[in-house]
Amino acid sequence: MKKSLFIVLAVATVVTFCMGTAFGADINLAKKSHIQKILDRGKLRVGFESGYMPFEMTNKKGNFIGFDIDFGKRMAKSMGVKFVPVNTSWDGIIPALVTDKFDIIMGGMTITQERNLKVAFSDPYIVVGQAILLNKKHEGTVTSYKDLNDPKYILTSRMGTTGEQAIKRMIPKATYKGFESEAEGGMEVINGKADALVYDLPFIGILYSSQGKGKTVFLNKPFTYEPLAWAINQGDPDFLNFLNNFLRQSKGDGFYEKVYNKWIMSSDWQKELQ
Repeated sequence: MKKSLFIVLAVATVVTFCMGTAFGADINLAKKSHIQKILDRGKLRVGFESGYMPFEMTNKKGNFIGFDIDFGKRMAKSMGVKFVPVNTSWDGIIPALVTDKFDIIMGGMTITQERNLKVAFSDPYIVVGQAILLNKKHEGTVTSYKDLNDPKYILTSRMGTTGEQAIKRMIPKATYKGFESEAEGGMEVINGKADALVYDLPFIGILYSSQGKGKTVFLNKPFTYEPLAWAINQGDPDFLNFLNNFLRQSKGDGFYEKVYNKWIMSSDWQKELQ
């Protein structure tokens, strides 16, 4: 009886010790979360590259506007801190996050396995895919990306993006011409210097409606699956939990629908850029 009681007490002591150790580890993990740094600083620094319509742009007054910008502002407000936009070159945006130039990437970033090895992604906030802006001379002849898999076709996209990756992976025989911006690649097609632009569906639709009608054809059926998400540094489950719950709240209280209708379903915002 005494031996049994001793064993019970010993087990209880070990369990209590383990629970205490685990609780202490949880507290230390919470203290290390980037959330605490944001709260202490009183600023949420949001990284993006202006120019990806309609997610982040610069209006004629020099202010940043767009789908992601609205979410960044609301996120900062929900944390009780100041929203600080950090316009950053796309090719260096992940290294800038890793070296603490800002707290989060909210810049229309597609989740890829390669990127996921370097950063942690929230749940997707929108799903887009690659679409095609086709020069009108190919109307009826080219009906999908498969028809473009020939060296005679010159395809454009923005360098370092999933548009470029899609061309190299799915249309490898085509002649590829990369550009610093998606707008430059699109104008090559509109001006007849290239055959097709491969890029994210929302941008293709905007470019077609604003400058491509009569000169191009919009093949609006995406041929890739590309979820966009916010990216943070790895090893921060508390920040990731905050982001996912923030997204659920935004979808539940009507904010997401409001922003989606404003930037995705409408083109009224284009007046701010002209």
